[in-house]
Amino acid sequence: MNYNTATIQGILSIAALVCLVIGFFNLLSPELNDFFYQKLFYVLIGASFFLQAPMLTNKNFVYPMYAAAVFCAVGAFIPVDSQFSVIKTIGLFAGVILSLFNRPRVQRR
Repeated sequence: MNYNTATIQGILSIAALVCLVIGFFNLLSPELNDFFYQKLFYVLIGASFFLQAPMLTNKNFVYPMYAAAVFCAVGAFIPVDSQFSVIKTIGLFAGVILSLFNRPRVQRR
């Protein structure tokens, strides 16, 4: 894993968590809360997944991780009341699941 890429991914993840907290606790105006919670959060997570994809140890997960990144980022700009707005959540769950299944297995003796 490239140190710079890992650093950038960490910064994106922390920024995404800040967006989540802002939106969840309604810390700003309703318009800004919506922007942070419904849009910027998913764009940041999508960018994080995009950076993580080439570093996955299981190469079968690379393209699905890119797809999860695109689903998050594109889904963020689909109106919330649209039936297609669920793709951002699908992308989020897919990326998290791929990340979890990509963890190295612990060898027990």
